[in-house]
Amino acid sequence: MGNDAMNSNLDAMLDAACGAGTTQQLVRLMNVPPLMERGEAGVVTRAELAQALNMALFAGLLERVPTGRAYTDDVVRAGMRVQFDHGALRTVRWPHSGALPPGEAAFTRILKPLGYRLNGTYPLDRIKMTGRSYAHLDAPEHIAQFFVSELHPERFSADFQQAVTNVVASSLDPLTPQAAAWLAELERDAALPLDEACALLPILVRCFDRQHATPRLADYLTLLAESAEMAWIATEGNAFNHVTDRVSDVFEVAEAQRALGRPIKERVEVSKSGRVKQTAFQADPVERVFLDERDGEVRREVPGSFYEFITRETCIDEASGHTALDLGFDAGNATGIFKMTAAA
Repeated sequence: MGNDAMNSNLDAMLDAACGAGTTQQLVRLMNVPPLMERGEAGVVTRAELAQALNMALFAGLLERVPTGRAYTDDVVRAGMRVQFDHGALRTVRWPHSGALPPGEAAFTRILKPLGYRLNGTYPLDRIKMTGRSYAHLDAPEHIAQFFVSELHPERFSADFQQAVTNVVASSLDPLTPQAAAWLAELERDAALPLDEACALLPILVRCFDRQHATPRLADYLTLLAESAEMAWIATEGNAFNHVTDRVSDVFEVAEAQRALGRPIKERVEVSKSGRVKQTAFQADPVERVFLDERDGEVRREVPGSFYEFITRETCIDEASGHTALDLGFDAGNATGIFKMTAAA
């Protein structure tokens, strides 16, 4: 969809999730997959629902990340569009997670009915996490991937593990029984009636947020001493950690953003294959509330989410023998990018 024409199903779902008028802004900002040009009024495909979720989460991140918003404003002014490559979120694989399924299970139950399948597993041993990428079956190069990481508290100290439990044990599950039923229907039929999809999307968006209660500052500091990533989860939960624009030359973009004085990473991360190159802005700071030892509120500035850039080159797909975009990731790249949210 290279012009401002809009798939009516996407329009209705995004109005329900983000408010009227959001859709046209997002279509001017983002490339929409060509697959969306063939919509059936009143029947939402899994690809359309996946795309609507991606667009809603992208919009939500821009509200929290002024540096990313400034960059995307520049893109629109230049008459171009963002190619949304992937969104990333962090989870914690821990049995004491309240009502929320532990780790990435809270999200695979959403992603699989939407048409996503596991595309790669990446041990992030230096930060004691595992990353997994999920690509869409119907349009893998055009519908943004999800990069879901799990932190492993059992690899940390006993004090750290207790602090994790203290933080996440209060988690609620935003996915209602009705929403789960709609997802089951979507997984079976690869489609949903429009009214059900419009009711489901806002619930799915809420899943990408913090589900636990206000953390105690003492627990936060215990976590921060051993893992900047778990400290980030304590304040931000399962919100999008970053969104990523797929650009033709990430080095060129980095230099241009540096010249504008924006806080971009000093070096570009290059995968072992040489085909995937990534860099990012430093996370924008946010103010968050904590509880002190007397249950009083304490405010503290912490790292929020950020905006990333990626360049992907093509490779030969071993299964088909055809040339395809390299949709893989790299553990070294990911570990380097994760440092964008390390607290100063």
